[in-house]
Amino acid sequence: MEETAKITRYEEAAAILPNRLRKAALTVSGEKKAAAEELRLRVGQPMTVLLPGGEEALEGPPVEPEELETLCDLATEFSRYAASETLRHGFLPVRGGFRVGLCGTAVVKEGVNTNLKQLSSAVIRIARQHRGIGQDLAPRLFPGGTFASTLLLASPGGGKTTLLRDLVRLLSEGVEGYGHRRVCLIDERGEVAVMYRGRPQMDVGPHTDVLDGCPKALGIPMVLRAMNPQIIAVDEITAREDLRAAAMAAGCGVALLATLHAGGVEELRQRPLCRELLETGLFRLAVTISGTGAERTYTVEELPC
Repeated sequence: MEETAKITRYEEAAAILPNRLRKAALTVSGEKKAAAEELRLRVGQPMTVLLPGGEEALEGPPVEPEELETLCDLATEFSRYAASETLRHGFLPVRGGFRVGLCGTAVVKEGVNTNLKQLSSAVIRIARQHRGIGQDLAPRLFPGGTFASTLLLASPGGGKTTLLRDLVRLLSEGVEGYGHRRVCLIDERGEVAVMYRGRPQMDVGPHTDVLDGCPKALGIPMVLRAMNPQIIAVDEITAREDLRAAAMAAGCGVALLATLHAGGVEELRQRPLCRELLETGLFRLAVTISGTGAERTYTVEELPC
């Protein structure tokens, strides 16, 4: 059943492509469809599919500039103007939970990029939701019966965002024995809920409010004032401004769930910003993700106060 679902996601992603490229994408084997992470298009080069072992070129002529323009039209359902805000940030959200990343010539005015033109490359990310991966982990985040602010740690590509998404869903639905929580998700890069016209394309739970495309340092105070959250979830703490906003939330009695690029707590201690984060005492628990694919394991440890 899971294999079939994965193949379907690939085929849904291929449906965003212009006709010639769609046909080429669908020629790959079922095994590769199930494992594919991205479809990548570069003008003047054959289209490739990104597999766990690297990129593999597909048969056919090189990608033409016009095909990238057609891809954008298909991704936006021929309403590119409606997607202008995300387009200037280099991506397009697509119905069904997909995301098209773009490169080209930036149109910069007064130090701000306002558009992309003369598109040169694109990537369709094949987002897959893995419901239940946090099922056994979630109850362990309630020491003493209260959700403890938690950091999710892993190396790049280690599954942090996927786990974050499932934990948000579980907390929102209600972890057995603890009831549901009101969760505000600050989805700065649009990769967790994958919003499309106001609706999450990924299941983030019935009691989750999503603030999409907003920097964490701005978004956290906004939801504190407006949404009365019990938990605020964010992906990738990267700046001191994020720490200050998180401290504000903690000072209001709101718990935090966040991800960080790190192979473990010891690695955190070696980075100035991360060490500063630990010293604040904002987070009580750390979950280190190790392994790959279905073999991932989650190690929980308490952080020093």
